[in-house]
Amino acid sequence: MAEVELRNAYKRYGDVEVIHGVDMKLPSGEFIVFVGPSGCGKSTLLRMIAGLEEISEGSIHIKGRDVTNVEAVDRGIAMVFQSYALYPHMTVEENMGFGLKMGGAPKEEVNEKVSKAAKTLQLDKLLDRKPKNLSGGQRQRVAIGRAIVRNPDVFLFDEPLSNLDAELRVEMRLRIAQLHNELEATMIYVTHDQVEAMTMADKIVVLRAGHIEQIGSPLELYHHPDNLFVAGFIGSPRMNFIDVKLKEGHSTHAVVELPGGGTATVSVDASHAVSGTSATLGIRPEDAGGEEGDFVLPLAVDVAERLGGSTFLYGACGGMEHFVVQRPGIDPTRHGDAIQLNITANTCYLFDADGMAYQRTTSIGKQTAA
Repeated sequence: MAEVELRNAYKRYGDVEVIHGVDMKLPSGEFIVFVGPSGCGKSTLLRMIAGLEEISEGSIHIKGRDVTNVEAVDRGIAMVFQSYALYPHMTVEENMGFGLKMGGAPKEEVNEKVSKAAKTLQLDKLLDRKPKNLSGGQRQRVAIGRAIVRNPDVFLFDEPLSNLDAELRVEMRLRIAQLHNELEATMIYVTHDQVEAMTMADKIVVLRAGHIEQIGSPLELYHHPDNLFVAGFIGSPRMNFIDVKLKEGHSTHAVVELPGGGTATVSVDASHAVSGTSATLGIRPEDAGGEEGDFVLPLAVDVAERLGGSTFLYGACGGMEHFVVQRPGIDPTRHGDAIQLNITANTCYLFDADGMAYQRTTSIGKQTAA
């Protein structure tokens, strides 16, 4: 196991700066996920840690050792890429042991480590097959096995499941999580899929445009996002946002004016807020389908998706054209229906004009909107 630390790390391509002074300490033995939209710098940051991208400024430390100018092969890392990068003329066994063999490891050691990794990944009956005779999930397991046999200090995964279909993605997601539990190794995983991040990570690093927006556990980011970007990125479906105006700010709650009239009281610390300023009300889809609430919002339903265990309703609400509501089971609401949404104050979020979150507080008494 090994701690990974980046100190004021920059990456520039000529005059273009893509990673902007990242400071980050990743604890030993944890499963860390870098998540963010395409182009946010997550793969670049991973490659900087791996030594595949030269760092422009700052330093990188692995297991307490400064590896900023150390070659990738000597950093004690193993990387699994989006493409499997297997040798087509080699068997599974040969692919998994190739790195050890090239490093001069004795044949007995290679065989022992490959055999152990194959059993862990349930590849022991496929060792004589070549990549063309394997499924996508099996090929990815071979690529992971090739990393395991090296016994690295840190595992790096660069969107390893992107080429798999939905069913295989779920299977491999579970297998990688199980592997982390068995090996108790430090793993850093890059994905643009926030569901993968939420289900696999001990800690999530949310990136945007080369900056870190927030670091925390999946539930910390879900319940206490620092800003609008994190709130909209973590959660599926994404959080609904309604433009409102701040009417009153208190240490336990804020009163906001809703589009079209009426007010709503939100359980946040708005003691330093300025009355009359713009704000954004955040409501998660799963918090908008209750039978009771502290205030009411009208929804004009455009589409109803019934998935059996839950129903998603889409429509216009509070000036937002694509408001989403999640209701349990099979909901009878149809296209064209006008319904009332009961919203509970302590489930809402509030963001200031700069997109920063007001700190949430405990629930307050029931309120109504005109």
